Amino acid sequence: MTIIFILFVVRLIGRAVNGRTPDGGINESMLVDINGTKQWINIYGHDKDNPVLLYLHGGPGSATSHLDYAFTRKWSDVYTVVTWDQRNCGKSYDTSKTDTITADIMMQDGKEMTEYLLDYMNKDKITLMGHSWGSLFGANLALEYPEYYDVFIGTGQFIDYTENEQRLYEAAQNWSEGDEEGKELLAKWSPNGADTVDALMARNEIMDRYGYGMMKDGTDYNIYTTILFNPNYTIKDFIGYVKNGEKSFEPYMVFFTGDMSKLSLLGRYDYQVPFYNINGDMDYQTNYWLACEYFEQVSAPRKEMFVMEEATHGLLESRSEEFSEILHKIAEIQKNS
Repeated sequence: MTIIFILFVVRLIGRAVNGRTPDGGINESMLVDINGTKQWINIYGHDKDNPVLLYLHGGPGSATSHLDYAFTRKWSDVYTVVTWDQRNCGKSYDTSKTDTITADIMMQDGKEMTEYLLDYMNKDKITLMGHSWGSLFGANLALEYPEYYDVFIGTGQFIDYTENEQRLYEAAQNWSEGDEEGKELLAKWSPNGADTVDALMARNEIMDRYGYGMMKDGTDYNIYTTILFNPNYTIKDFIGYVKNGEKSFEPYMVFFTGDMSKLSLLGRYDYQVPFYNINGDMDYQTNYWLACEYFEQVSAPRKEMFVMEEATHGLLESRSEEFSEILHKIAEIQKNS
């Protein structure tokens, strides 16, 4: 009982420290009316005059609000960072429960969230940054609504679901040569992709097995204290995150293997905003080489790719300091352009 009490007190202190608003800055959490639902965001930054950066998490359907303040706040001296739990997941789950996810729904969500931030933060444009699914989502928003954005930044850039899965499957065939357990994992999914949760788990396990897993390098911050001192999560929020995880993911599995194909970037190369990529050269979750081929075709007012060597898909968390340094470079480039 004494240990529990001490943990409770330590958590209260840690949350209070992390919940402070920087002098001259902003730290606000709220539910926003988006496309007939209420969706959760946090806005954090040291200077409200800085550019606003909307961070689009991956998945689809994999909210990161239980820990993302640990790495997104490393950008908050040069950006006012908005973290958003997209519909049907994370802190948005209870207020945006959705049976069906479509490309049109997600695009309308992104448009309305952008319009809300432009108005609320009194900005003419915002910066858009997406990781994994978020990079596909963000690239589509930048292509469709260039008037809303001053920069697009994709990390773990996702280009096309079908081509991505075929390339991963071909690579996995080579990795598993002579490895019967690896072949058994490979047999649980196909070059057409993973269409069940079990198939998706086997797909990810085979990358872990051969050293290409998303979090092969762990994190460069302490994940336990990050969760313990999360200023945005109550105990009830954590219980909901665990309890609702599988249910919240179900409509996204259908979207992942179906309607998401409408958002493919293949053949769509003309951007009216600067286009940046930050990619790991060992990323098979969203294929690094496919992203490089796409990048070569991109036409934009400015484009640049930053490559993190020997990094896989979890680069944003596993090497958050290095990632932050690159993001600061991009902010400086844009400031001086």
